[in-house]
Amino acid sequence: MPSGFFALLDDISALVKASAASLDDVPTQVAKTTGKVSGIVIDDTAVTPKYVVGLDPSRELAIIYQIAKKSLINKLLLLSPAALILGYFAPWAITPILMVGGAYLCFEGYEKVHSLFSHHDGDTNREQVKEITPEELEKERVGSAVRTDIILSAEIIAIAYSQVTGQAIVNQIVVMVAVAIFITVAVYGFVGLLVKADDIGLHLAGNKYPPAIQKIGRSVVKFMPHFLSWLGYVGTAAMLWVGAEIIAHGIPFTAHLLHELEQSLSSMPVVAWFAKALACGIAGIIIGFIIEKLVGLVKRAFYRQ
Repeated sequence: MPSGFFALLDDISALVKASAASLDDVPTQVAKTTGKVSGIVIDDTAVTPKYVVGLDPSRELAIIYQIAKKSLINKLLLLSPAALILGYFAPWAITPILMVGGAYLCFEGYEKVHSLFSHHDGDTNREQVKEITPEELEKERVGSAVRTDIILSAEIIAIAYSQVTGQAIVNQIVVMVAVAIFITVAVYGFVGLLVKADDIGLHLAGNKYPPAIQKIGRSVVKFMPHFLSWLGYVGTAAMLWVGAEIIAHGIPFTAHLLHELEQSLSSMPVVAWFAKALACGIAGIIIGFIIEKLVGLVKRAFYRQ
């Protein structure tokens, strides 16, 4: 009996040592995953500010906190467990699900592009206007931001899972949790800094600072509205780009075409990146256009019934 007990302790000790050795590699795996999802992280950062611009400035940080909290909850309690379960029981289902999310990004991005270039007469505009309270607008913006974020987060979690496939379950969980927390804090911390930069500039422009600091503060105040407006366009382009790229990677033929495009311009990395982004952006508009027409047909068919 004692010998059996000590043998069990030896087995437990060996298991703990193996787990510890595996966990030692977590920072490396987190860094590798973060590098692979850098494009999606940039897209997420560019997309989010447009959901806050135009709302009560005193509510900006509170709104960002709501989005960040829901984003982290989705990553930790929904997406990570779903990736682990699907990865174990139905790994084939991960790519199609991501492609559906990519299609939604293309659809939403196309609608925003269409609204920029479409013209409506006065009667149509009056029909579309509806009264909405600031609280309802804030709730609508948060909901829209979370819907977009969950698709980008799903791609991040899927890539994180791909880095730890085949490793111990503890290692998988720790890496995915670390990636979820690190990226959420980084993205929404930076977004918070962006949307409050004008307030920081206004503070620096106060009389209690030297003239040079005041000048910097005034420049920040003047620059940030233009920058946030530009960032909104970047966010829309990012939806189309990322959405189409997710779909392209799920289809062997288009994935091969993207790879060939990158390889042909490998000597010029910046040009290769721009060419791939442009190709995906154009494809995203086409995909969004097709989906928008299909949605319109379904709606008209439904209303006739």
